[in-house]
Order: sequence, then structure tokens, then C-alpha cells
Amino acid sequence: MSTDDCQWYRNRRYLHFDHPIGVKAARELVTNPLRVQSHSFYPLITYELDSVKIFKDRASGLIDKKIKKRPIMYAAHADSHIYSYYADLLSKEYEAALLASGLSGNILAFRPLGKSNIDFAAQAFNDIRLMGNCAAVALDVTAFFDNLDHEILKDAWCGLIGEPRLPPDHYAVYKAITKFSKVSKLEVYDKLGISTHNPKNNRTRICEPAEFRNVVRAGGLISANTDSFAIPQGSPISALLSNIYMFAFDEWSADLAASLGGEYYRYCDDILFIVPVSEKDRVANKARKKIRRLELEINKEKVEIRTFKVIKGRQASDKPLQYLGFTYDGERILIRSAALARYSEKMKRGVKFAKATMRKRNRLRDARGEPTKPLYRKNLYRLYSHTGRRNFLRYGYRAAEKMNSPAIRKQLKPLWERLQEEIER
Repeated sequence: MSTDDCQWYRNRRYLHFDHPIGVKAARELVTNPLRVQSHSFYPLITYELDSVKIFKDRASGLIDKKIKKRPIMYAAHADSHIYSYYADLLSKEYEAALLASGLSGNILAFRPLGKSNIDFAAQAFNDIRLMGNCAAVALDVTAFFDNLDHEILKDAWCGLIGEPRLPPDHYAVYKAITKFSKVSKLEVYDKLGISTHNPKNNRTRICEPAEFRNVVRAGGLISANTDSFAIPQGSPISALLSNIYMFAFDEWSADLAASLGGEYYRYCDDILFIVPVSEKDRVANKARKKIRRLELEINKEKVEIRTFKVIKGRQASDKPLQYLGFTYDGERILIRSAALARYSEKMKRGVKFAKATMRKRNRLRDARGEPTKPLYRKNLYRLYSHTGRRNFLRYGYRAAEKMNSPAIRKQLKPLWERLQEEIER
């Protein structure tokens, strides 16, 4: 296998344990199997982001929120180029395998399809609409990347490239991504006296190799994955490997759905079957059993089995189906209420911060005898209104257009007034 271009190369400028390298040096490294198989991979650097999760309480029906810690991991520069290059190699093999198996339209995430979740949700809802009387079986895999079994992954990798065992260079990449090690960014910065507010400060790497050995490694800051499962989410190769891992399941699922005159789609850990109503429970149970063979589990709390029936020429569901950020009840497509609540929370925080910044700057202007200025609205409109180019509202209106959904436009219409009210408050 070979790759002729350098689409795998990405110029990364973040701080890590090695220097950023140019495309020529990266190519010389990644295209030399002997260098790859003997390459020493640095630990991943990790930190946590606070993610606000908006959800509807099933008992009360009220919108609630909670703070969820989202781990972020990123690889060293040379390591990232190796992962990216091998992802590019494997992607070509994977796309060919999908085409040969007739699965190109079933696997939606982490592929160069030029489409978004809007397109995928619209396609699924249209399939339901065309099928008329049917059932949607939506399943979610629990902690997907955290539970990928290493031996199953290796077997799937070998099967994809048609080898009984991984070549030494591939095995080096496999070993690095399964037996990965990691360090806390905050702990490393603290140990090395690096400011979190200005970490670069003329640096191009966190520390020299000797300091890495004597301070980071000797200081016990590195932790390794000693389990026989889990790969780090977010590396340049992890998403593709998750698809490769699921290939046999995808083949089985697509065949099952087709045998029933239905459809099957998978978007990362979101699994969707569209099947006859009489088959919904059987399909759900068979899928649960099949996924367990991959050492994975279906999240019971996120299982959705929805029945759609056509009555007097109109389709209706027993309960709206939630899929990829949208809901469908047989007639209307809507953006999930949790997404709208999340937008409102973010908008309120943004306006509050803009007002605080305005007051601070006006105090300084007043102290200098300069006239104060009103709230700078242009940036708020760019971020939180339909006049912006890339924000939630533009996404919503794009969805409304692609899905031909007046209901979504109706959902979005009050948001401009809410923004104005928050500004004037």
C-alpha cells in the first residue's frame, strides 16, 4: 500500500514533547516502514474540558443541565503524522471494502462523504416516510472508544489488509494506539514551571528529551493503558479504527435489515434500523446479542424503539424518534429541544460576558476622561443570530432548508427576540 499525495499531513503548532516537523521530514519518517516500526511514541497529553450537557428529565419533563468532564488527548507531532499516514493507507482499503460489500451508504461517520448529520438525519427520516408503516430501532453503544477490544481490533485490521498478522510497521502503530500512555498537561506544566496562560513563551516544545526522561518519566507523571481494551478518542487514526472494528457487525446488520425490506445506518456509536413493525423487538434483541460478541454493550437508557403508522394518509409515531440532533414524529422534523436550550445558555453567557467587558472598558475610558461606548453588538450578532455565517442559527436554517421543515423555522424564529431581550436586560 502507498499514498502518493500528502493529504495526511497537517501542520500542527501546539506544544508537545517534540518539535513540529515539516512535510518533507514527516514524509521521510512515515513512508519508511523500518523507521515506523522502531519509532518511540511519546505519551499523549491530556486535559479535561467542562461540557454543559442539556437534557430533559424523564420524570418531570423539565429541561435540566449538568457539567460533564470531556477528556481531550493529543499526540506528539511525529506520532500524529504516523497516525495520519496510516489512517490514510487504511482508509483506502476500508472504502474499497465498503464498496465491495455494498455498505458505502450505510456507514456515515468519519468518512469523506461531503455530508453532515443534517443530510444523514434527513435521509433516515425520508426512508421512514417512504416505508410508511414501520419501526425505527435506535441503539447507542456504551462508552464506545473506551471498550474497543484490542484482539478484535487487531483481527479486523489484519482482515482489512489481507494479512494473517500485522506487518511490523502496522503492529508498531497498533501497539502505540492500544497500549497508549498519557500525561496530564496541568501536572507536566506545573512540574516544569510552565505557565498555563502563556505556555509557549518562545518554546517550540515542552522540554528537551533529557528533561522528559528525568522529570516527566522519572517523576511518575506517565500512566499507561494496561487493559486489553480502549483506544484514545481523538487521535488521527482512532475514528477510522472504530469503523474497521465494526465492519463485520455492519455487514451483518445491513444484511439483516435488507432481508426484512428495511434500512440500516450507523453513525459512530449511533445505530439505526428501519424495519417492519412486527420485527422491531427481534431486531433489537439480535443486535444486542451481536454487539456483545464485540465486547460492547448497548446503553439501555438510550434505546429508542418507535412505531410509525399511516392513518388516513398521514404518518404518525407513537413517540418522536430522536436521531443525530433532530426528532421526527412522522410529520414534523424538529431540532431537539436540548439543542435549543444549549444555544440559549451559551447565548446568555456570551451576552453577559460582553456586558462585563463593556463595563470594564467604560470604567477605564471614564477614568481617562473619554466618552463611554455602548455594547458592541456586531460580534454578538455574528455569534448568536441569523446574520452570522457559522453559528447555531445558521446551522438550524440550513437544516430547515435541506429537510424542507417549516417546523424548524418556527423553532428558530423566537431566538432573535430572545437575543434582543438579553441584550436589553
